[in-house]
Amino acid sequence: MTTVATPTVPQTLLERSIDMLACPYCGAGVRHDGERIFCQDCGKAFNIDSGIPQLFAPHDPAQQKGDVTQIVKAFYEENPFPNYDDIDNEESLLEKARRGLFARLLDEQIPQGAAVLEVGCGTGQLTNFLGMHYNRRVFGSDMCLHSLRLANGFRERCKIKNAGFVQMNLFRPAFKPGVFDLVVSNGVLHHTADPLGAFQSISRLVKPNGIIIIGLYNKIGRLTTDLRRFLFRVSADKLAFLDAHMRNKNYNKDRKRAWFYDQYKHPHESKHTYSELLNWFESNGFEYMSSIPKIDPGAFTDEEKLFEPHDKGTKLSRWFTEMEMLMTGGADGALFIMIGRKNRKTQ
Repeated sequence: MTTVATPTVPQTLLERSIDMLACPYCGAGVRHDGERIFCQDCGKAFNIDSGIPQLFAPHDPAQQKGDVTQIVKAFYEENPFPNYDDIDNEESLLEKARRGLFARLLDEQIPQGAAVLEVGCGTGQLTNFLGMHYNRRVFGSDMCLHSLRLANGFRERCKIKNAGFVQMNLFRPAFKPGVFDLVVSNGVLHHTADPLGAFQSISRLVKPNGIIIIGLYNKIGRLTTDLRRFLFRVSADKLAFLDAHMRNKNYNKDRKRAWFYDQYKHPHESKHTYSELLNWFESNGFEYMSSIPKIDPGAFTDEEKLFEPHDKGTKLSRWFTEMEMLMTGGADGALFIMIGRKNRKTQ
């Protein structure tokens, strides 16, 4: 009797998706042997650390001391954000994520079978949350290995099979162009030396008709944060209680420190406007869909359709939205989110 061998079924997201990855140096396809990843063209080899492919490639191989990417990378190696305070299992992460209206709507409205990339995932809470869906592939990428180890450790403990993590430099993506249905980068590009160049780099990863989601600090709304940062600096942080997060009794010491350092001690940030980001979208082949806070009339509700076209307003109406952010104290660091759809003809 002849025994027919049963084909080995790939178990990890990396194994199921190796054809999506690319060499960050030359852009060619890669292969892996379970321990390392190899470029099929230039022959470079990359380690896999605790299940995390180390595909980070610096802008300049010399890694000059003043490079913003290296400075920010060192900052987050020491200060990972956000931390996993009070999140110790799948249920607690689900509960936290669903309390946030944006994360819940995003999870509900991503199409079945979508391939998703979170660029600058930090400790990977959103990636792990979205990866709990059975019919989805979700990658989280970040340049900070410390943060990715925390993210992947949680994923392994909770046996989240549809999430995976990659160490990469967003200016040198470790994925092929046009392989993702959705790319999200929330609170990341303003920590780079070239936010527009960073947007252009990751936008190439979106399929035609795919979605991009970008979150940036607002130039007007963040003025209150700038004022608090000045007061904290001149008072040697004795006035830190002026930030509501620092007064929150539900936060432990580590969570407060993570927030404080990310908002007030960061070595590099830039600030942007709705009109500026809208111009990025239109100049790079993306149609505006929606935003948070909204720039079209009406309140943002739990029935909002994130991926359907909304009124993009005028320069004046967008300015009024930014002024409203300022008048309400620059909540959540005055971060605003814009969602766009890639034109079908855009490569």
